[in-house]
Amino acid sequence: MEMFIIPLGTCNCPYETVAPGVNDGQLVKLPVPSYLVKLDDGKNLLIDTGMSRLHITDPDATWRGTELAEILVPEMAPEDNLAVRLQELEVRPTDIDYVINTHLHFDHAGNNDLFERAKFFVQREHYDFARGNATFPNQYWNLPKLDYELLDGESELFPGVEVLLTPGHAPAHQSVMVRLQETGNVVVCGDAIYTQENLDFDSWGSQADPETAKISGEKLKRIAVEESATLLFGHDPAQAKQFHRSPQSYR
Repeated sequence: MEMFIIPLGTCNCPYETVAPGVNDGQLVKLPVPSYLVKLDDGKNLLIDTGMSRLHITDPDATWRGTELAEILVPEMAPEDNLAVRLQELEVRPTDIDYVINTHLHFDHAGNNDLFERAKFFVQREHYDFARGNATFPNQYWNLPKLDYELLDGESELFPGVEVLLTPGHAPAHQSVMVRLQETGNVVVCGDAIYTQENLDFDSWGSQADPETAKISGEKLKRIAVEESATLLFGHDPAQAKQFHRSPQSYR
């Protein structure tokens, strides 16, 4: 297998929205990634689809007229269009066979509409919670043309690719283990862990369910030790500088 970390701009917000009690009052540019995994059978898998490309020309496209417009401010360049990033890898939206959404927030499912040919994997409990819920903008993912396979718990979806239940950020949030032959095991945490600071400072207060989020964070930390796995946090600016981005890859 081969995995690419795809940069899709930043979401600029107050620090306390990700790690309360650490740098409150400061602003932080949170990297927003997607992940392309080329499976051993030649199929293409995406993990999360980032923020909608609409934000390139209209940063207020999602939250205009709401309180969140002042808190979550997307910043995307033209090249941060997911279709453009995939084209750099000679992959078209129609070449994507599968998409795993860790969850359906606007910065993780914002380009689902691009992938009409793909099968999407989401936890059933999460899908039911997000459907019709304005905090999970349905215009990006709740579309008749998209094919969702709803999951009920943890499973190995493909050889070397497993979903792990990590609720707390949202009901039935899921993280994804990818077992790479050369790099080793990596876990795409989604928003189960925003940044390293959540672990270092035991800072979970910005999560929807802080107690459950802490349990999930500790679960991933334990898995990292037991499986010798690298945790790829959801939006860690420091970590984003440590790992190379597409078109470079990990195998």
